[in-house]
Amino acid sequence: MSSERLIYLPLGGAGEIGMNAYVYGYGPEDKERLILVDLGVTFSDMDTSPGVDLIFPDIRWLAENKHRLEAVFITHGHEDHVGAVGHYWEKLGVPVYARAFTANLARHKMADRGLPETTVTTVGTWPETTKAGPFSVGFLPVSHSIPESAALVIDTPAGRLIHSGDFKLDETPVVGEPFDEKLWASVAKGGIKALICDSTNVFSRHAGRSEASVGPEIEKLVTEAPNMVVATTFASNVARVKTLAEAGERAGRSICLMGRAMRRMIEAAIQEGVLKSFPKVVSPEDARAIPRENLMLLVTGSQGERRAASAQLARGKYNGIELKEGDLFLFSSKTIPGNERGVIRIVNQFSEMGVDVVDDASGLYHVSGHANRPDLERLQDIVNPTMVIPNHGEHRHLREHAKLSLARGRGSLVAVNGTMVDLTGDSPMVCGFVETGRTYLDGAVQIGALDGIVRDRIRMALNGHVVVTVILDEDDEPLGDAWCEVKGLSELGRSDAPLVDVLEADLTQFLGRAAEKTLSDDDKLEMELRRIARNTCVDEIGRKPEVTVIISRLN
Repeated sequence: MSSERLIYLPLGGAGEIGMNAYVYGYGPEDKERLILVDLGVTFSDMDTSPGVDLIFPDIRWLAENKHRLEAVFITHGHEDHVGAVGHYWEKLGVPVYARAFTANLARHKMADRGLPETTVTTVGTWPETTKAGPFSVGFLPVSHSIPESAALVIDTPAGRLIHSGDFKLDETPVVGEPFDEKLWASVAKGGIKALICDSTNVFSRHAGRSEASVGPEIEKLVTEAPNMVVATTFASNVARVKTLAEAGERAGRSICLMGRAMRRMIEAAIQEGVLKSFPKVVSPEDARAIPRENLMLLVTGSQGERRAASAQLARGKYNGIELKEGDLFLFSSKTIPGNERGVIRIVNQFSEMGVDVVDDASGLYHVSGHANRPDLERLQDIVNPTMVIPNHGEHRHLREHAKLSLARGRGSLVAVNGTMVDLTGDSPMVCGFVETGRTYLDGAVQIGALDGIVRDRIRMALNGHVVVTVILDEDDEPLGDAWCEVKGLSELGRSDAPLVDVLEADLTQFLGRAAEKTLSDDDKLEMELRRIARNTCVDEIGRKPEVTVIISRLN
């Protein structure tokens, strides 16, 4: 019996939607040669990670085993699949492989970090393959909401795997390759050991709609609008941006792209030949001189991002252009769970301006880039894998997808981040766990989610902050009174006196009666001053703030 095994290990993207990172390995136990599929990010929110710029998967296990890592393969160009490449490449130091459009975006990310763009290699599509240790990897074209998406055909000594990536079954995708059932069937002809598969829309019971179906509805809406039209969608959804622009052009409107991400995506698509044509666009400066009824803006910010073009227009002007009563704003997108408040804030701001907002509640102006339940079933029938390992979804999605697969007679299990799965036999088996979590990009540095920095920031945001300063002479006697500074706290307390005055009086009184043993020990003194400051704040304002104590001693 062979001592070598085939393993699958998600480090991000399994049990959540975002920051995808999936490890495959083959070889002797704990000595497997490894490849990594995708290396993405997720985005912070003010409730759980205030001030954080980006969130990455925790790849400590992979970095510790980088001597076993052969390569990174990127399935497509969405940020939750490619966004961490530039940030993490130095920790891994291996080649990155992607199709042309995705490679273009990845090279930009490397360049932004001052890293060599030559580490990113452009690859063709199946049957072309790339050798990486015991693996042979091919990019199998598939439809999604960004150009040149691919599933990966991963050949190993233990059998062939298909990693679906994000996908939908779309025969008329507007931009990019249509789903080719015959090609997929030919890939699966020799047998598929495991399908590792997108679970995002497993609860959607109707077959997915084609991207081509939204074009006529958008054109009708834009044509009938009497004033300026503004539309937002995911910048990476090049097909939708093209559909929106062509609808505006046919309605006799000039098209203006607003937002760096959208311009970069369209430029990349043109550079790589993904877009053969795109309507002529005007600059924001020229757009200001065009009659409103003849203008259509395509803007970033479909998820309520504060700095994106949509949010800035909702707050007033952006690039000298402002919306007015009777204008139309279209969300040609679905709101990702967790982003609802940001989107609603923008909708209400536009409502106050008298702008008419149209979203996807009707289902007319957006289609998902992910396969619905009937499409997942259809793909299983085409591929006929021995087992199905759900990924790319919250725990409820993975569990439902596993139940679906088991009911169809295929081995399956729920493997969340950190779960190592042995795929060597005919049934998947959990064979170990590694520690996983999140890494935050906080300004210019990466910090651990458990380092306490964000936790302290949340505490200060919830409870305010007090700085207590005391000075002691060489005999450990207080010099003058304690003094305080407060942030984020009420100025007046229950005693109708300034909170700072009450704090300073209580702390100074303590210093006057503190034992010499306490005054001579910085740790004890700091603990007592913090305790008194918090108790005073609880009595005065009902808050227990974070307290920083500064003790200065004159020698």
